[in-house]
Amino acid sequence: VQAPDLVRRLPAGLRDSHPLLPRIRRRGAMSVMPSDYRGQESFFGSSPPLPEWSGYAIMLGFGVFFSIFTTALVYIDRVVNKTKNTSEYFNTAGRSVKTGLTASVIVSQWTWAATLLQSSNVAWNYGVSGPFWYASGATIQVLLFGILAIELKRRARTAHTVCEMVLARWGTAAHVTFIIFCFLTNIIVTSMLLLGGAATVNALTGVNLDLASFLIPWGVILYTAAGGLKATFLASYIHTSIIFVVLLICVYTVYVKESSTDSIYSGLEAVASFTEQQCQAVFSNGGETFFEKGSYACGRVEDNRDGSYLTMLSGGGLKFGIINIVGNFGTVFVDQSYWQSAIAAKPASTHKGYLLGGLVWFTIPFALATSLGLAGVAFQLPISKAEAGAGLVPPAVATHLFGSGGSAMMAIMLFMAITSTGSAEGIAVSSLVAYDVYRTYIRPSASGREIVIVSQVVIVVFGGSMGALSVALNRMGLNLGWVYMFMGTAIGSAVVPLWNLLMWKDANAIGAVVGAWGGMIMAVTTWICVAAAQSGEVTVDTLGKLEPNLAGNIVAIVSSGLIHVVLSLIWPQKYDFASMREIKMLEDDRSGLDEADYDDSVLNAAKAWVQKWGWGFTVIMVVIWPVLSIPAGVFSRDYWAMWVFISLAWAFVASFVIISLPLYEARDTFYGVLAAVVGRKGALEASTEKAGAPGVADANSDQVLDGEKAIPL
Repeated sequence: VQAPDLVRRLPAGLRDSHPLLPRIRRRGAMSVMPSDYRGQESFFGSSPPLPEWSGYAIMLGFGVFFSIFTTALVYIDRVVNKTKNTSEYFNTAGRSVKTGLTASVIVSQWTWAATLLQSSNVAWNYGVSGPFWYASGATIQVLLFGILAIELKRRARTAHTVCEMVLARWGTAAHVTFIIFCFLTNIIVTSMLLLGGAATVNALTGVNLDLASFLIPWGVILYTAAGGLKATFLASYIHTSIIFVVLLICVYTVYVKESSTDSIYSGLEAVASFTEQQCQAVFSNGGETFFEKGSYACGRVEDNRDGSYLTMLSGGGLKFGIINIVGNFGTVFVDQSYWQSAIAAKPASTHKGYLLGGLVWFTIPFALATSLGLAGVAFQLPISKAEAGAGLVPPAVATHLFGSGGSAMMAIMLFMAITSTGSAEGIAVSSLVAYDVYRTYIRPSASGREIVIVSQVVIVVFGGSMGALSVALNRMGLNLGWVYMFMGTAIGSAVVPLWNLLMWKDANAIGAVVGAWGGMIMAVTTWICVAAAQSGEVTVDTLGKLEPNLAGNIVAIVSSGLIHVVLSLIWPQKYDFASMREIKMLEDDRSGLDEADYDDSVLNAAKAWVQKWGWGFTVIMVVIWPVLSIPAGVFSRDYWAMWVFISLAWAFVASFVIISLPLYEARDTFYGVLAAVVGRKGALEASTEKAGAPGVADANSDQVLDGEKAIPL
């Protein structure tokens, strides 16, 4: 690529600022790195952009605010709607959550720290294929889980956890097995939240890494323990709204306000065109280079078509996509928080909520990483491999674009993701302990009040102990990217048995247990052996490479599936699902269990709908879309502009839907609460009598209108 042509393509502010421009021009190319960063070995270095006190303010201040705010909302609900704080309500939110709030909760609890951070890391590594494979590879699981959610309503409407269903069908051995796998999933997800969150808070504010790991969970602990699943749902909506507002600001700034598709395209072309000698010149200080191949985004991308960042023909991107798909099947199907959201949703809203939630969530990693992740490469910011692996690409680009305001914005956005997912994980673990350990094996005669107390204690203990785990992982040298790649190897073997739990009457217990444990053992063995064969040694670094994780992930899900299917064909269970329907409730709280909502014709129609659209969108996202991008090869400017337009349009439409729909569905409840607050006696009752007013409960009775009790926002 000729230097004069590159100069013309670059934004005006970058054309004359490079101190080594004449020498680099003579070598045939120019650096696109802004002059302010020349000579820096890393973006953040030892000078965080925000003062240390701001880190404490974000971690503790927001935690206190959300604790007070959500607890107040729950209290208003109890006073106005006469909602009883039973153990059933604490852990199921009344089983009557509508489509918009269900979708919002799914988006919130699926937006990990990794969603915001790791997605931009793979963009930094593989180019445009990274954001796509992260987004599509982690969307299809939510779409397909909608099928399981409908079957849950049909087979086990009174269940509280997925492990209760395992016990009812397959007995104690399988029950203990899947309790362990569910706990492992919760631990992995929470550790990733804290690893990414603590690294970002440390880089942006200078707060001690270990201290940040301990402080971050406490804001979540307070409101989750106080309000249960209902408080988690209410807070999740607020978190989701804030995340989408920040998302829109970022994508608009990168592609409209500060830059353009053409300038990002030119920057990506320029960076990929550099030779190793030119990269050494760019990443140098006082004539001494600190560049090593792979340590910075500079030069050709290995295994990409023509070494370009602007292509879907990426070997590394495809390998990551497969790892992402397998790993995230584990973190959805084996995570109690998703089963809990399905349990809480109204039957008519369950399938639509999961499908809408999946499609809306897609835009977060896709649009954010396509903007911030690729801008980090196009601007050639001095982001080191270690910083990218820790998830610091988005904070670096936001700091570059907005200054300290961008740093604060990313810290707040990240805190929203951590607290929303963290609260979901906390309530999930508390439900497993309360119902599957305490009630099943310790005190079968436990009262509802005891279950609530146990749940609250577990939330506090789990949140506090996860801080210690995060510190331990940091000391072992494991970062967010490493744990993300490994998760499918650890928990992928439980996916197929849990799918078969509700979807196949002949699936037996021995196949489920042997498949889960056998698949895990074979996956871990394969992971270690491939690392040893590829690198000649087994270390943290070699185990974190793509190929060992790809092999481990595939073996986990495929081997367990084959084992379960073969053993079930040999000894079919021929199960009638009767014992699942007999799972007992602790208290006679029948909210959300109206017979009309569970009519077979209603559930059959919902299942047909979610199967059609769930499988349809899955095929589109992981097959049709990638195949259609193959003829493009290395993207042209026009093709790149269309790609960016899709990400921008999806982001704006998704933001509008996920923020406005829950508010629209709760409009009558808002009116009732407002009327009660201002003292208009009888206004709430009058509002519930309006024809067609959905989801509003009479304040003076337990009557359920239109099949669902009010759940105010």
